[in-house]
Amino acid sequence: MRTAALLAVLLLALVGAMTRSTPTAAAEMIEPPVLAPLVAAGTLPPVQQRLPAIPQVVPMDVAGRTPGRYGGTLRMLMSQPKDVRMMVVYGYARLVGYDETWALVPDLLAGIEEEGEKVFTLHLRPGHKWSDGQPFTSEDFRFFWENVANNPELSPGGPDRFLLAGGKPPRVEFPDATTVRYSWDTPNPFFLPALAGARPDYIFLPAHYLKQFHPAYTPPDALKALAKEQGARNWVALFMNKAQPYKNDNPDLPTLEPWVLKTLPPSSRFLFERNPFYHRIDDAGHQLPYVDQVAMSIVSASLIPAKAAAGDADLQARGLTFDNYTVLKQGERRNDYQVRLWRSARGSELALYPNLNATDPQWRALLRDVRFRRALSLAIDRTEINEVVYYGLAQEGNDTVLPESPLYEPDFATAWARFDLAAANRLLDEIGLTQRGTSGIRQLPDGVPLRLVAETAGEDPTQVAILQLIRDSLFEAGIQLLIKPEQRELMRNRVFSGAALLSVWYGLENGLATPTLSPQELAPTNQQQLCWPKWGQYYESNGRSGEPVDLEPAASLLALNTAWTSAASRAEQAALWQRMLAIRAEQAFSIGTVRGVPQPVIVNARLRNVPERGLYNWEPGAHFGVYHPDTFWFDEAPPVSSPRAVDRSNNADVPGP
Repeated sequence: MRTAALLAVLLLALVGAMTRSTPTAAAEMIEPPVLAPLVAAGTLPPVQQRLPAIPQVVPMDVAGRTPGRYGGTLRMLMSQPKDVRMMVVYGYARLVGYDETWALVPDLLAGIEEEGEKVFTLHLRPGHKWSDGQPFTSEDFRFFWENVANNPELSPGGPDRFLLAGGKPPRVEFPDATTVRYSWDTPNPFFLPALAGARPDYIFLPAHYLKQFHPAYTPPDALKALAKEQGARNWVALFMNKAQPYKNDNPDLPTLEPWVLKTLPPSSRFLFERNPFYHRIDDAGHQLPYVDQVAMSIVSASLIPAKAAAGDADLQARGLTFDNYTVLKQGERRNDYQVRLWRSARGSELALYPNLNATDPQWRALLRDVRFRRALSLAIDRTEINEVVYYGLAQEGNDTVLPESPLYEPDFATAWARFDLAAANRLLDEIGLTQRGTSGIRQLPDGVPLRLVAETAGEDPTQVAILQLIRDSLFEAGIQLLIKPEQRELMRNRVFSGAALLSVWYGLENGLATPTLSPQELAPTNQQQLCWPKWGQYYESNGRSGEPVDLEPAASLLALNTAWTSAASRAEQAALWQRMLAIRAEQAFSIGTVRGVPQPVIVNARLRNVPERGLYNWEPGAHFGVYHPDTFWFDEAPPVSSPRAVDRSNNADVPGP
């Protein structure tokens, strides 16, 4: 980001040149046809008045994109109503975001000035507006900082960790309506990546809307009455219900995303309409997005593959796995769509996480013994998994960065990852687990059979298929693996509490890591890390909850992660990454299986600008987000009706402005 950010701020000095030489000139802006009736009626300002003075221009001559046409409704399938949040992920409107080369570049911002990762001066786009037409200014940042992040009732723990450097919060200044400055005494390399996340960390909120729910701006009696009317227990609950941009479940909450929620939850079908004040244009002057509407249908997770194969989705990857590939291909020609195979960028498609914070003392001691974790890894036949489940198309090895990462080392991928039952049995004997029952299952010191329960969210049937293969090979090492599918929240809560001994999830989220990206995923820094949730919670809460790290290799990872935050050069950052990856591989804290797994992506045959080949990954990339879904367009798209209002009675779509 260092070079890109410093260059990006030159946009501010080139405003005059841009407006004379590019399609950003007001007279050249092109009105989306679906909005023309509202403009003609005076309900909506013309496009020239809706766009920022410096729109974000998305070039159409890169990444295989072509100029598009307006119109159409993009259909998607989701498995639960809360997945309306995925429109924030896919829309990927961020202060800064990753481009197709995985560089961080300004997006909502016109530019950034950065001084040694200690001072960040953010320049907003003059004239930028929220989806309701109100100005997006530094007041929205001031409101968040002073009235939310530092409000003891809304943020009892103070500002989020990404806003701390050296344990201290930043100095935040608001010099004018389009400038915000964050400064720390020590470097904060976490700041910009946090803003670019698939689930972004917000440092602004729509002040003009949310002030009505805050006691600093609304009399207490009026606020109490409003909370009662809305069914909230107090003003804090009311505010939190209204102010969740990532949850995306409040149609009244103004947004900067390309599409705006128009359906009041709960519902089985959600409609999103184009944001009339969206800040991006193509290089011919068309305000994006091209697609007018997105319709999200909620169906059972088990039905998503069948409904996608029946042609009920125009763009679908969520809820599909490689084992659906055959049935999806069968419906391809009949239902006028294409099946494309993208790649996952996770460190492992499935990883086993021994819970080092298990509450049972006997199991905790065993799971913390590196010999036991290595034995588990050696007893997994990854070649069998690859051949049986993925037809040999995946890569076998540990949960680590991918070969495409500059941090990749072959030894990290192969350490303790060969299939060697003899070595696994020797390690288990060395631990002292030599006694076996009549079935051949080893016994713990107290005589209890060595039965290890693998708890999985059960959302992906492929996980169960892989676990069944692992179960068979572990049995040869005298370990009985029991597979326990359960609801995701239940599984995570059992891991967090220490009740679960072994959990199953994806591996490293970012297998494409570079030295300048934070290595915190490798160290106990977050409760969501399933191998050490209590250590992660302790770090995350600044010691207010959880447990301090009391295992040397994990403590070393934590110290190295801290050292990375103050590293003076890219070479030093890379060296710290390498040491952390080496420790993780040798200690087998997470046990990987295969990676680089093909991800089926359903694409309507008329939908353009969706890459033929891509990476389907949460972080970085936001699944489709990095590929700009606002530039996807339908060739010969069907007409759509005029914009609709939010219906608050039965969630039906109601015509209206």
